[in-house]
Amino acid sequence: MSQEKNKVFIVDDDFFLLNMYSLKFKNRGMEVEVAGSSKEALDKLENGLRPDIIILDIIMPNIDGLTLLEEIRNKGLAGDAAVIMLTNQGLQEDIDRAESLGIDGYIVKATSVPSEVVDEVERIINKNKNQ
Repeated sequence: MSQEKNKVFIVDDDFFLLNMYSLKFKNRGMEVEVAGSSKEALDKLENGLRPDIIILDIIMPNIDGLTLLEEIRNKGLAGDAAVIMLTNQGLQEDIDRAESLGIDGYIVKATSVPSEVVDEVERIINKNKNQ
């Protein structure tokens, strides 16, 4: 009996970070899907992508990550996926808005090394699976 891989969907306009995190998550045995913009992320979700966890940056061109999350929630595109904000925005108002949209985690990039981010994602996935 094979264990299904966890599917991580990362949305960030920084392609260096997308590539680095893709590699980190794949090395932990996860499937990774990426989007370099909010529009691309919406397209993928509207076309049937169903990740276990969605990782969103806040600062992105055109549609920021919080507005994207609002759109995902309004359209019911996240299913029961966990959502983590991975951003350099540490303002309380951003955290409060994200929490009001039902996030499962909020990680400030500047205060976390990539392995800590991957550990936190795994912790949230495991917590959600055990609920």
